[in-house]
Amino acid sequence: MNWQNHGRGRAGKTICGESVVSVAVNVRAMVGGVLVAGCGLLMLSACGRGPAPAVPAAIVVALPVHPDAGTGDGGVAVRYPVEVAARYSNPMSFRVPGKLIERKVRIGDVVKKGEVVARLDPIDAERQAASAKAALDAAEHRLLFARQQLDRDTAQSAQNLIAANQLEQTQDAFTAAQSGREEAMAQWVVAHNNLEYNTLVADHDGVITSENADTGQVVSAGQAVYGLAWSGDTDVTLDASASDLGRIVVGQSATVTFPALSGKRFDARVREITPAADPQSRTYRVKLTLLHPGSAVRLGMTGDAELGPLPVAGESAPAGASEAAASAPTFTLPATAIFHKGSSPAVWVIASNSMLELRPVSVSVYTGHSTVVTKGLEDGDTVVLAGVHTVYAGEHVQAVRPLFDDAGDVEGTAR
Repeated sequence: MNWQNHGRGRAGKTICGESVVSVAVNVRAMVGGVLVAGCGLLMLSACGRGPAPAVPAAIVVALPVHPDAGTGDGGVAVRYPVEVAARYSNPMSFRVPGKLIERKVRIGDVVKKGEVVARLDPIDAERQAASAKAALDAAEHRLLFARQQLDRDTAQSAQNLIAANQLEQTQDAFTAAQSGREEAMAQWVVAHNNLEYNTLVADHDGVITSENADTGQVVSAGQAVYGLAWSGDTDVTLDASASDLGRIVVGQSATVTFPALSGKRFDARVREITPAADPQSRTYRVKLTLLHPGSAVRLGMTGDAELGPLPVAGESAPAGASEAAASAPTFTLPATAIFHKGSSPAVWVIASNSMLELRPVSVSVYTGHSTVVTKGLEDGDTVVLAGVHTVYAGEHVQAVRPLFDDAGDVEGTAR
């Protein structure tokens, strides 16, 4: 029994040992299979992913730049919006108060000097004039009587028929009659003028630009009824910034264009520059006279004026440098195209490989909307015009034109 049990125990251990070994082998096989399967999946996934996609080119607003026209003499053209205005204009008003009973012209009508344009109710003025005329007639009658009396008394005094004091009294009465007549004449002239002032007459040839009173309205003396723009020379006005005053002088030539008159250019000349700035806008009013405006140019038209270039003010240069500066081109760019690297201005230029490069430039003029670059650019360079603080050197970009330009992509840049 003991041997059998013992044998059974050994046999049982052996069987158990074999079971443990087989389980271990099975587990090892399972782990190896999992590892092999995992490696296979990783290899398959790596093979299926392929190369990483290329980063798309960034879109930037850019245009090729070209030298400013007329800057070969080293000057920079000054451009400003302008408005057409008459050289002389004035409000038309009555010199006396009254009720407006008639208007003969309307806004836009052309009037001639001496033409009646409006009338006031003249009843009171007519009565005052009649009263003054009656007083003048009475004063003239008294003067005539005083003159006759003086003649008689003078003749009698020569014959010692009257006393000397009586002649003196007659002379005094005659002098008073003369003064009374002059006073009555002056009063009649004033009354007559007041009657005429009830009629509004054009003082100059011109065109009516405004209507400021209606028929039936009671107006005061000096209250504007019409606005009159005189005929003759036509001006265009612009408001220049203080930074441009050094490049604008009286007598300077200019060219004016109007969107309403497409294809036409008008010669002008600077006539006047106000010595003081406008207290609100801090700009200086500049008036240019159109040399040959023609009938097509209307008051109030808006357009653009380009003043002839003047030499750019700067530091003294060595001998021979003036000729080089005279031939140096200038480029007018939007103010949004300038990027400052520290305190130095620069622009982003798209190279031939569609990569951005930061190029230092020299700027001679800064305005609120544009800048004038004198160095650092070449004709045809494609310059980023907006968003200069959102790009970086070496960035791959695609240039597109501004929204107001419908020509599509910029030629010579990446598509």
